[in-house]
Amino acid sequence: MARCSNCNGPLPAGSMVCSYCGNRTDVDLKGISYYTTHENDGDRVCPRCNIALKTVDLKVNGRFLVERCEECLGLFFDPGELEALLQAEVSNVFAINRSGLEAINTDRAPDRFGISYIKCPVCTKLMNRVNFGVKSGVVVDRCKEHGVWLDGGELRQLFEWMKLGGKLLEQERQEQARQEELKQIERTRREQVSGYRSDPSPFDSYSETLRMSDPDFFDIVSKAIRFFTR
Repeated sequence: MARCSNCNGPLPAGSMVCSYCGNRTDVDLKGISYYTTHENDGDRVCPRCNIALKTVDLKVNGRFLVERCEECLGLFFDPGELEALLQAEVSNVFAINRSGLEAINTDRAPDRFGISYIKCPVCTKLMNRVNFGVKSGVVVDRCKEHGVWLDGGELRQLFEWMKLGGKLLEQERQEQARQEELKQIERTRREQVSGYRSDPSPFDSYSETLRMSDPDFFDIVSKAIRFFTR
């Protein structure tokens, strides 16, 4: 559990504001051992506070630049940067903690912004709200062209999700979906080859009677039906 940088009181999951002293703690970048903040050369603006974003170098595997609002502590990642940061900061996870993932959002503080659509800091178009991963509980704001916005506290939530094997669970679900799709393709192929049809044909109603009375003629009719319904 994260703690307040001022009074060391426990912070609710997903919250940066201490309920004891009111201090705000940067829980997202607290786990990054060293980073520097710079003025942004561009004109990217915080979609929550409408002030200029600052550039933060996280020093992950060399130079790693993201944008951050110093007021609400939201973060903006260019395409692919969020996934790269999660992979770099959380490694050696080989098992899925299913009970932990089920409970990850139980004590999480309510979203202080509610359901709202915000503008991309780059193109100012409204971004899409997208669930990030399976069971993460984080809904990110994504611009297909320019990147992903995380509200303050959401990066910490994703770090915890990764540690509990959330990425492994997502990959497992994707593989299950792929296998089911392959099975459906194979079922469709077999039905086409065998001439099987899900809807009963008029022939089905008296096929057994014909089979019993004239097996040779039944065989001829069956082959003809399969040929013309392929």
